Amino acid sequence: MRLVLIRHGESEHGRRGLVAGPRGCPGLTPRGREQARALRRRFADEEFGADVLLSSGTPRAQETARILAPAVYRSDDFIVDCDLCELHPGLGDGLPIAEFAARYGSFDVQAEPNRVVAPGGECWNDFVNRVRRTVDNLPRRFPGRRVVAVSHGGFISWTLLTRFDVPRPGTGAYINPAFTSITEWEFTEPNGPWLLMRYNDTAHLTA
Repeated sequence: MRLVLIRHGESEHGRRGLVAGPRGCPGLTPRGREQARALRRRFADEEFGADVLLSSGTPRAQETARILAPAVYRSDDFIVDCDLCELHPGLGDGLPIAEFAARYGSFDVQAEPNRVVAPGGECWNDFVNRVRRTVDNLPRRFPGRRVVAVSHGGFISWTLLTRFDVPRPGTGAYINPAFTSITEWEFTEPNGPWLLMRYNDTAHLTA
C-alpha cells in the first residue's frame, strides 16, 4: 500500500486565530485555494492517480480534497474520515484561541498528556493513539492500493513520530509540514515495515 498524506491549504482559522475542528473551521483562504490548485496541476502533469481519496472532517481539508479530486481521482467523490483530524477540541471548537484558554485553561501536553482539552474533546494521548491506530488500520482497509489522504500538520507529524516509535519528543525541536505538502509512505505487505518515501515535498509551490 502507498499512503500519500497531503496537508490542507492555508486556512482562515489560522489567519483569524481560531481553534477549529470540524464545526468551527471556516475553510481555506484564497491563498490556500491557489496552493491546492498548484498541487492539482502538478498531480495532473505527473498523471498521479489515487485508488482512494480520503479527507479529514474539517472544511479546510475537504475543500482541499475537492480541489484535488479531478486530477487524482477523476471524480468529485472522496471519503470523509474524522480520524484524520487534528486533536478534537470538543466544546471549544470555533472559539478564538484566547477565549479557549480563558475558558479551559492552558494546555501543556508534556505535563498533562491525559487532560482533556475541553469537554467533549480529546487529551493528547488520545490524539496520539488515534493517529497510530488510524495509520495501522489503513493497510487492512485498503490493501495494495494507493491512498491519498488530506489531513493536517499535527496528524502528519505524529504519523512520522509513531511510525519511527519516538518515545517522547523533546521540546527543543519540532517538525511542521507545509501547506499542501506531500508526505509519502510505502507499507510492505503483508507484514513488512513502513518506508518513508518523501516528506514535506512542496515543489509545486516553488515552480
